[in-house]
Amino acid sequence: MAETRTGDTTSSTQAGQSSQRGLAPAASSSVVVNQSNTTKGKTTIANGVVAKIVGIAAREIDGVNDVVGSGAGATITGLAARVTRGDTRAQGVSVEVGEREAAASINIVVNYGVSIPRVAEAVRRNIIDRVEAMTGLTVIAVDIAVNDLYFPEDETEDEHPRVQ
Repeated sequence: MAETRTGDTTSSTQAGQSSQRGLAPAASSSVVVNQSNTTKGKTTIANGVVAKIVGIAAREIDGVNDVVGSGAGATITGLAARVTRGDTRAQGVSVEVGEREAAASINIVVNYGVSIPRVAEAVRRNIIDRVEAMTGLTVIAVDIAVNDLYFPEDETEDEHPRVQ
């Protein structure tokens, strides 16, 4: 993994790509918050925790059907998580976390018939509110990709069999 230094104008990710936000990549293990001379210790928050907050906050909004990964790798990861009953709350979410700031990117599926701009704005507001309230970090950006539409009438009994 390439080195990262929070506070610089750019940082490098595991793939060597550069982030213009100056934040540590999501692969970093944790961020220290509330470290001041008046505290008697330090608080660290794992980047995965921030990603879970983002995923849960997005799912709380009416009109959001799901948060999903993108690409073939995400499909395989999502399937494996469902089969093993793994934690999928951070699936489809990537975060960059610095010492005092965070940025998030999320892929969502919205219900057919809703206003996508309104849902996206509600998702963005909720993510910012939740992350800032729960972590004390300032959210500088929330990028939202609407990857699909959900049509409830397309579900069949075969897709969701009932246990009898």
